[in-house]
Amino acid sequence: MDSNLVVRALSALAHESRLAIFRLLVVAGPDGMAAGEIAQNLGLSPSSLSFHLKDLSHADLVKPRQEGRFIFYTANFDAMTGVIGFLTENCCAGAACAASDLPNCCADKP
Repeated sequence: MDSNLVVRALSALAHESRLAIFRLLVVAGPDGMAAGEIAQNLGLSPSSLSFHLKDLSHADLVKPRQEGRFIFYTANFDAMTGVIGFLTENCCAGAACAASDLPNCCADKP
């Protein structure tokens, strides 16, 4: 993964609300959540949520999809595992360690 993308992703997650949004979407899984549901769960105003989702989308950490009049957001699990892989790729100088045992998130889910 490109270090510029990693920096953008980590910068986006370096805010309490954006981190909470991303973690909520990770829990929601591949189905994601409607924007209104995210705002309600986290107690964010629609304008604040929109601002934070824009930053997360720009960092490629979340993906929007339109369903009727609702916009659903999902965590970009490929980007998430890419960032984790980038951070741990040279862990323990290549020797087997706990970081190499990390599961591939959502890999065997349909």
